Amino acid sequence: MVMRFNDSLLQSIGNLQLFVQGSLPITFEPLLKEERSEWVRATLVRFKYVVLLRPEKQIVLRYITKISDLSHAQLARHVAAYRDGKPVRTRYVRHRFPPRYTAHDAELLAATDNAHGRLNGKAMREICAAQHAAGDHRFLRLARISPAQVYRLRQHRRYREEALTIEKTKPRQTPIGERRKPEPAGAPGFLRVDTVHQGDFGKNKGVYHINLVDEVTQWEVIVAVEQISEECVEPALAEAFGLFPFRIKNFHSDNGGEYINDVVHQFLVRWKAKQTKGRPRHSNDNGLAETKNGAIIRKHMGYRHIPQPYASRINVFYSEHLIPYVNFHRPCAFPEITTLSNGKKIVKYKEYKTPLRKLLSLDKPEQYLRSGITLDDLRRQASAKLPNQAAEDMQEAKRNLFSIIPPPQNGMM
Repeated sequence: MVMRFNDSLLQSIGNLQLFVQGSLPITFEPLLKEERSEWVRATLVRFKYVVLLRPEKQIVLRYITKISDLSHAQLARHVAAYRDGKPVRTRYVRHRFPPRYTAHDAELLAATDNAHGRLNGKAMREICAAQHAAGDHRFLRLARISPAQVYRLRQHRRYREEALTIEKTKPRQTPIGERRKPEPAGAPGFLRVDTVHQGDFGKNKGVYHINLVDEVTQWEVIVAVEQISEECVEPALAEAFGLFPFRIKNFHSDNGGEYINDVVHQFLVRWKAKQTKGRPRHSNDNGLAETKNGAIIRKHMGYRHIPQPYASRINVFYSEHLIPYVNFHRPCAFPEITTLSNGKKIVKYKEYKTPLRKLLSLDKPEQYLRSGITLDDLRRQASAKLPNQAAEDMQEAKRNLFSIIPPPQNGMM
């Protein structure tokens, strides 16, 4: 900190050198930056810095540096200003343009907003221009106001005092679905759902993949749709629910409009499944589905644009090859979570099983199955092919699928 002090005893270069060497005591008080500049100039004048010899100049500079805490470059600017007879510090005055709109203009705008119900900026500009054109000279400046300036003028203190309402539009809360994390308690049937878009090509939309993953067994079902409208999503969900071997108890998604709507809500009511949705500031609520999006859909379908009409052909590939391969032959990693005494959770992945083997490892798994499905049926489907054969058949079917999908004309992926 720069300090104010009484240096009346320092009248000679000899005393100055003793002080610099630390053998002369002195009392300090706080010093402002403006006062520091004045003190530096006064010290240079008092010791006649210009006519001093070089060793004496060094003593004066060391003294000023010790007291003022200036850097070498800052002190050099002070010395140069002293030689030129100019002040080293000039007070900065910010340039301000004269205000175009007055408090009276803000009052007129508030009165106009109150009468018309606070329209948008362009509409208010037209109204003000019409008022002025009709002979109301109070609107001389407002007649030429820009829409952006309308919104800025609405922040004026006089406007806030005169306006009837200045509240922002309140978001509408959709009562569909409960904001909470599902708690399956080791039972299958708790689905995590997400949508993957295959990408656009210009103005042409690509297909959408609806990815449904069971939280406990990681049983996964994927359905392709042309659009994520209610007319397309509902039959796709009905088809996907029929491909799960167990009863669906919970449907968890993000807050996307393709799932948070009355059509999907009524569909889940018919299936007797509860609907939950992601919570604010809990980005990991749907982490399982997000992981499967990359590990399964993006890995096998890529990122290239696929036109919407190919959704039905993709569903054939899904139901005949990819879904059986993923659930009967592809091992998944299952987390082992250990909670420490301080509340921290340690996650390790030691268990690797296929979704079917995980389902069979549950206590009395037959109690979770849907009507008409048995464990023997699932074992028979899994044993129909060896893992390598199922993978090779899936890869061959994928090559055939992409061979009939034309690439984008300009080579974009």
